[in-house]
Amino acid sequence: MHIRSLLLGAAALALIAAPSFAVDYLGGMVKSTDIGGKQVLTDESGMTLYIFDKDTAGVTNCYDSCAEKWPPLMADDAAQAEGDFSIVERTDGTKMWAYKDMPLYYWVNDKAPGDITGDGVGGVWHLAVE
Repeated sequence: MHIRSLLLGAAALALIAAPSFAVDYLGGMVKSTDIGGKQVLTDESGMTLYIFDKDTAGVTNCYDSCAEKWPPLMADDAAQAEGDFSIVERTDGTKMWAYKDMPLYYWVNDKAPGDITGDGVGGVWHLAVE
């Protein structure tokens, strides 16, 4: 009886401690991953994606030095919208991905998967969350 209780307790603990699995979007190019209790969008390598308050739906306003610090999540010419993910055309003719019409970016100072150092920068950059 004591061994059975131990086994049941260990099984329950394993369920609680199990990692939260990422949900894949765009064929695995974007994932939704639990970071600090939030479902945050990342790329396939786990690098965090952000949105910019100065963008408007379907329009990016991050160019030049902004885009150097906040590189866009680029889309190739063959990319097509899928679900909540759409394509934004940049002024130079290149394309980038958007989530719920908000363009998606990386933050140059995030160095490792799961880093969220860009959240809140300038009061206008935020985690892209589901």
